[in-house]
Amino acid sequence: MNQNVIGVAVVGTGFGQKVHIPGFNAHPRTEVVAVYHRDIHQAQAIANAHNIPHACNSVADIVKLPKVQAVSISTPPFLHYEMAKTVLQAGKHLLLEKPTTLNADEAKELYNLATVNKVTAVVDFEFRFVPGWQLFAELLTSGYVGNKRLIKIDWFGSSRADTSRPWNWYSSQEKGGGALGSLGSHAFDYIYWLFGSVRRLSAYLSTAIPNRIDPSNGQLKPVETDDNCLLSLELADGTPCQLNISAVVHAPRTHWVEVYGDRGTLVLGSENQKDYIHGFRVWGSQVGQPLAEIEIPQQLMFTQNFTDGRISAFIRVVDQWLQGIDQQQSIVPSLREGVYSQLLMDLSHQSHQTSSWVDVPSLDTYLEN
Repeated sequence: MNQNVIGVAVVGTGFGQKVHIPGFNAHPRTEVVAVYHRDIHQAQAIANAHNIPHACNSVADIVKLPKVQAVSISTPPFLHYEMAKTVLQAGKHLLLEKPTTLNADEAKELYNLATVNKVTAVVDFEFRFVPGWQLFAELLTSGYVGNKRLIKIDWFGSSRADTSRPWNWYSSQEKGGGALGSLGSHAFDYIYWLFGSVRRLSAYLSTAIPNRIDPSNGQLKPVETDDNCLLSLELADGTPCQLNISAVVHAPRTHWVEVYGDRGTLVLGSENQKDYIHGFRVWGSQVGQPLAEIEIPQQLMFTQNFTDGRISAFIRVVDQWLQGIDQQQSIVPSLREGVYSQLLMDLSHQSHQTSSWVDVPSLDTYLEN
């Protein structure tokens, strides 16, 4: 198996500098050889700060560099489609942040491009690689709860709770902003991973802070995107699932997943508002027994912890990506999973706009049409 070092270009220098660059630097098989910023002077400054040999202000220039074998993209969502398309058409491997694109048709086109060009593309759905989540998945697979009867998910945060936080792309519908995109994209992926596909859904999206200050002129500007999302899902196996998301509340229970079955209960939760990766614990009980914490096995724990827990999970995503590159095959979570997450977001907007339940096609059916 090929164990060579892979030359990676980092496109997007917000989350890219916080997570991607330190994650790639910590991984023994990746080397950051280029960085992108739309301002070439900024790109050069970032490259100098991290000892990166190449700085570019064009993704087209990035993919021409011989040392670039793979590209990670962590720009805002409205830039994903064109950038990822350039990367895939150049035959480079891709690591893409979520939400995948602005709509499912764009995501499907990227999936088809990756398939045709035989490159490995992964989406950074990092919850699949967090120790507590992996234990939770193992217990569900083992039949701990028996037949599922009810699933309840709460994901509450305060990242947008400050009314003085200025208007930016997150407040723009056409640029892919909103809590459904930033948090719901993750939630839809882990629902698919843990519980299977969705048969139909109903969504209600709201905006608690309707205006924010436009930094360009100091005036209030209407917010076009959601910061609260209430969703009801009927899974393919008939299980009801309630998903509640907010980016504007101060809640002690920040991220909680509860599964109730005919044999038992499983709960996964974290109260760590500052680090949404570290701090997850698992509790379980069989019928008639009290809820008790279940210890996470050592073999599932991160081998190295970082102050920013997202780096620990990201390195495991990179491990998966490299495995796909080595074996020249698609891996999970790939753009296929990215398409499904995006499809569920599109249908959630449709449901909200029509105030009705919306049927969800199977992923295979959607990809074939």
